[in-house]
Amino acid sequence: MNISANNNNHGPRIKEVIITPIAIVDPPLLNAAGLHAPYALRTIVEIITDDNITGISEIPGNAAINEALESAGQMIIGKDPFQLNQIREKLTNSFGKEHISERGLTPWDQRKLVHIFSSIEVACLDIIGKVIERPVVDLLGGKLRDRVPFAAYLFYKPEGAGGKLEFKTDEHATGWAKARQASAVNPAEMVEQAKAMCKEFGFKSIKLKAGVYEPQVEIDTMFALHKEFGPDIPLRIDPNGVWEVETAIKYGRMLKPIIEYLEDPVRGQENMAIVGKELQIPLATNMCTTSFDDIPNSIKVHSEDIILSDHHFWGGLHASMGLAAICETFGRDLSMHSNSHLGISLAAMVHLGAALPNLRYALDTHYPWQSDEVIIGGRLKFEDGAVKVPEGPGLGVELDREALAALHQNYIDCGLTKRDDEIEMQKIEPGWKFKAVRW
Repeated sequence: MNISANNNNHGPRIKEVIITPIAIVDPPLLNAAGLHAPYALRTIVEIITDDNITGISEIPGNAAINEALESAGQMIIGKDPFQLNQIREKLTNSFGKEHISERGLTPWDQRKLVHIFSSIEVACLDIIGKVIERPVVDLLGGKLRDRVPFAAYLFYKPEGAGGKLEFKTDEHATGWAKARQASAVNPAEMVEQAKAMCKEFGFKSIKLKAGVYEPQVEIDTMFALHKEFGPDIPLRIDPNGVWEVETAIKYGRMLKPIIEYLEDPVRGQENMAIVGKELQIPLATNMCTTSFDDIPNSIKVHSEDIILSDHHFWGGLHASMGLAAICETFGRDLSMHSNSHLGISLAAMVHLGAALPNLRYALDTHYPWQSDEVIIGGRLKFEDGAVKVPEGPGLGVELDREALAALHQNYIDCGLTKRDDEIEMQKIEPGWKFKAVRW
């Protein structure tokens, strides 16, 4: 969909906004909310100035956010992309302030405004970088590292690679391609998944998406990983808040000798504070402290030690830098959450990661699980588990028009309009229901 207008004012002005929903192949990954569908939805945003400079961004997609983006696009026509404060104020005044409860109970954030502003801000920063011929990282205060480290992200899964393959596998696949398609439902298979992923991408730390099975199975997986990789590879585990406080304390004590942090073992800041005080191990979150409104109580009760930011959910890259300053002030660490992203989002994450102070924990990424790409030159490369800051002005990546058209056709063909892991889970386990607290 295209939104455009003519404007003859001096200086760059936004003349057109193009919003393209896409669907990318996604394997059947298990999590506390159910199962990933064969396709994950993303939305690509292009903002074009009156002197034909294009900025791009990418966000998690659904029909409601796309509809809101149409309205937002109309509002910013004629605006100066450098004036992000004015753009934010206009959008906030129009859409209103979102309440914390609008995030929802799922592992992913369901708020609209943070997605809208992050997509517009990143695209505008891409424009600004191109105008002044500097990379986005320089617009965030400058580069503190040339490469940004990421962690291997393990998922329990049935057999399958997503997309039209559904739950079938390619018997000729080898290495990570084979592991990406293979069943991984027990500790031994998870170790094989980790070995293949780390060999392919060089990751130096490992995260397990938990909250899927009875906790002892997941604890056994963690100890199997520790046995295989040894003490030099940090391990982390994320039950997505579905453990009860007593469960988290019981299994947290078992995990304490082998993990670098425990992510969202329970729901709510107060419960997190109880678990953290009892275990005395670092707790991380992307579920209980997810907005600036959450920060005062977070500090008051000490609900976590590490906030896993996501520029899509915190309102953009500048907001994430503001969050980093708050974390530094109150003795918290900051790392990053991930979702089923392509290269535009990954590039934005890398620019942000390169600018963050005191980056002690490798960032999360789903990128190895994705096989599609929408940028020229194909998929970004990992070397020794890290991604080099893209070169060139702005984000340093550009849209592949042919790939964009194909992925948009996927969106039309697949018929999905929002993420619903519960429905997908019911296809393999009839009657399955999401529970906010399960164990």
